[in-house]
Amino acid sequence: MKSQSRVALAVITALMAVPLAGAAEVIERVLVRVNGDIITKTELEQRQVDALRRSNPEALKTEAALKQALAEVTPRVLVEAIDNLLMLQLGREKNLRLTDEMFTRWLTSMRKEQNLVEDEKFQAALKQEGMTVADLRRNVERQFIIQEVQRSEIGSKLQITEEEARQYYLLHQREFVQPAAVTLREILIEGPTGVEGDAKAAEALEQAREVRARVQGGEDFGKVAQEVSAAASKANGGLIGPLAIQELSQTLQDMLAAMKPGDVTEPLRTARGYQLIRLETRTEETVQPFDSVRDIVADRVFSERQRSELQKFLNRIRAQAIIVWKNDELKNAYEQQVTALHTAGGN
Repeated sequence: MKSQSRVALAVITALMAVPLAGAAEVIERVLVRVNGDIITKTELEQRQVDALRRSNPEALKTEAALKQALAEVTPRVLVEAIDNLLMLQLGREKNLRLTDEMFTRWLTSMRKEQNLVEDEKFQAALKQEGMTVADLRRNVERQFIIQEVQRSEIGSKLQITEEEARQYYLLHQREFVQPAAVTLREILIEGPTGVEGDAKAAEALEQAREVRARVQGGEDFGKVAQEVSAAASKANGGLIGPLAIQELSQTLQDMLAAMKPGDVTEPLRTARGYQLIRLETRTEETVQPFDSVRDIVADRVFSERQRSELQKFLNRIRAQAIIVWKNDELKNAYEQQVTALHTAGGN
């Protein structure tokens, strides 16, 4: 993947050597100034590669796919780069920084989680990514400052009250429906099926009928399944489910609709032999009560509120920023993406 990234970076560099619209002049190395700070061509190229590695690694394999993918990711990458720079600037105004102790604590935890405790493995991982410890620290500090800025700017607006959660639940009850479901047991008698005059097929069918007669006569279905079934479910007494009814084949849905708990089907032909199915339980579609989904509701309300408040915050700092572009096409791509985000956010 790293070699593909290098190839991609080389292709992106070549593509960026001329304006996206095909004009004659060469793009300047400084692409945009944001409140005096700059974003360079090299930085944009690396961000493009990183975005493609995360979202569309296949695009790194051919130049044609790469061109198409670039057209899709570049507006988003531009907005993300400028948003991050604006938040870093705000973080500097707030004197936010990552201390040596904080970085050491983060690094120790990360190396344990990634199985990179041994220095040799850690250094190899850094080399694979083309990074030094100093590079890693800069990246971690950037993320730390961005997160702290977001927390300080919108954190106080993310408190969710019980009433807000209940109102969300009432407006979105269809999202908290427990679908109708069944629990089944099965017994599989292995053998050929559908072969006229085949003695083994007739024998398998007769055995399935005999097994059905046993369970219909009062023997425990689960114990019989453990004894004779050829299905993997025999270890659990043939138990299958619960299964959402809507996920079953229409034929099976129709069959189960005519059954009540405890009923056993006639032998059913399958690719492997003959199957007996017993309906254990059936539950109808129900709306889950608020108390049982309270945490899920709170998480959804929180996530929606967080997205909304973050978008408002970003809209505000973008509007206050002095952004000077060196390339009109990149400017247009940025502005169109910001407008799309603004419209989607409803702010």
